[in-house]
Amino acid sequence: MTLKTVLLHLIELTPTPPATGPDTGGLANFLRSFFAPLFLVVVSVVALFFLFTREITRFVQFLILAVAIGVIFYVPNIIEVTAKAIAGALGIK
Repeated sequence: MTLKTVLLHLIELTPTPPATGPDTGGLANFLRSFFAPLFLVVVSVVALFFLFTREITRFVQFLILAVAIGVIFYVPNIIEVTAKAIAGALGIK
């Protein structure tokens, strides 16, 4: 009886082995830091093109779209928060 108790305590005290899968904890931050400057460069070049060709309406449309996409890039957890808000509004838990 005591040997069984000792073995059970030893099993509980042994640490669990670490997960063997890849560590994706910093993946979102890495992707954000990689693609965000690239996004800004593309937006700047296209915006300058619209300004130099004097297409103000297309420039404003592009600017609104760029700001919406930029919010997704720069605000952390925006997709998760938006999905939870939509689900809450629809009554889904």
